[in-house]
Amino acid sequence: MPTTTSPLSLAAAAKLLDNHHLLREIVAGNHWTMDASTIPGASDPIPSITYDTRKVADGALLFIKGRFKPEFLDGIDGRGLGAYVAETPYTDRTKAPGLIVEDVHKAMSLLSAEFYGRPQDELTLIGITGTKGKTTTDYFTHAILNEYSHGHAAMMSSLTCCLDGRTWTPSKLTTPESLDAFRMMREAVDNGMKYLVMEVSSQAYKVNRVYGLTFDVGAFLNISPDHISPIEHPTFEDYLHCKRRIIANSRTLVLGADCDHADLLREDARRAGVTVTTFALDDPATGHTTPADVTIAVDPSRKTGIRVTCGGTTVALELDMLGEFNFLNAGTAMTLAMKAGVPFDDPAMRAVERVQVPGRMERFTEGENLHVYVDYAHNYISTKSVVDEVLRVYGERDPRITLVAGSTGGKAIDRREGIVKGALGRAKSFILTTDDPNFEDPRAIAEEMASHVTDPDATAKVIVDREQAIGTAIDEARADAREHGRLNIVLVIGKGHETRNIIDGRPVAWPGDANVVRRALERHAQGVR
Repeated sequence: MPTTTSPLSLAAAAKLLDNHHLLREIVAGNHWTMDASTIPGASDPIPSITYDTRKVADGALLFIKGRFKPEFLDGIDGRGLGAYVAETPYTDRTKAPGLIVEDVHKAMSLLSAEFYGRPQDELTLIGITGTKGKTTTDYFTHAILNEYSHGHAAMMSSLTCCLDGRTWTPSKLTTPESLDAFRMMREAVDNGMKYLVMEVSSQAYKVNRVYGLTFDVGAFLNISPDHISPIEHPTFEDYLHCKRRIIANSRTLVLGADCDHADLLREDARRAGVTVTTFALDDPATGHTTPADVTIAVDPSRKTGIRVTCGGTTVALELDMLGEFNFLNAGTAMTLAMKAGVPFDDPAMRAVERVQVPGRMERFTEGENLHVYVDYAHNYISTKSVVDEVLRVYGERDPRITLVAGSTGGKAIDRREGIVKGALGRAKSFILTTDDPNFEDPRAIAEEMASHVTDPDATAKVIVDREQAIGTAIDEARADAREHGRLNIVLVIGKGHETRNIIDGRPVAWPGDANVVRRALERHAQGVR
């Protein structure tokens, strides 16, 4: 278990919150005060912190946040609650003193950092934001830094976390709750880690999960409308505003030169005194030659070959992942590693060649004319990028493309049209299915998506059962390949590596798209033997 190197007391907590203009008052029964020294035991070290009432033990400090029900506190004094931090008093439920604050999420981030001994100060922190590419860039950057430091780089991503340079565990959130993030940082430091690379979501800034945290190197990859809904961001402006906050909270910034609103982002950097290093895809064949400090050129002689140039130095690489967007992510990772102290021509940069990211352009084949890809693409820009890449690699064979996709319920409503639009005019078959419908009817979501298929040369059908949808897509593609002797490509997108569907507010086990594809191909192989 991670240990604390700077024990936190109620008095120290109150002082820190007051210094950040977050403390409203301290309440203990009928006693209200701003002077923590009047509270018995205020100087004693706090033994544990939590935001889960079920984990309260003797002397614990509890953060009360989110959709909290007061009855969760019933009987809490009997379990030894030491104190709580909240935006409203709960003196009718507990005798424990409460630190009443302006914003409990900001308070939790600041106090968690102190409780765990400010582990961020002992790490070189790299934070990555953007609409697409965060996870893959995270993996690429971690691979370089782990190679360079001989296994002393940690990582937090939406897929997995690695806190010892070699062991990966599944993640629950793109960016963990602040308390969990600082606990994990402490564990990483105790494991001897020198670097930590992490994804930073717009929600992380929206709900202050990274409040008070400064990244040694921040990355802003790209931006396009996403996560716009009543429970996420009400507008694109709000979404962009939250993502922009990484700039003022970084010591130096790596920026996609082609990023929409790049002028505004550069202005943010100038106002914050943050230096900017740009990267861009350099592809003279398509006329795409945006000037940048680091350029990534596709090697036309190799399907996964790239040349990354910085100054007068060019590094030629052969990746293990398809996708121009992945080529760009690899070059971005090299730029991030360079800004974190790795010489651009260091052999560690070649670590990107060995990276595979689960659920990102995973390929399965059956003969020469049937290819199935599983990818996490889940909005307009990522779907368009996947289809663009398929046509870049296979365009000369005029492939017939089938898209299997769904969309989430209750949030990111614009994705339903965006996903279809990303493939419209190029996919010949759309099979719309279930993908985290939550409290919505999955058929209604799929039918709404089908209504956006306006290409008269394309077909659209709704198959709610996702496994059946994937099987049908593969069967139909196989039949077309056999009948016409042409290449068929099935793109199964949206869930990537995920092994659950959110239905009626609960996670329901899902075998994973890759496993479903494997089974469908194996069943056919066994049937033809």
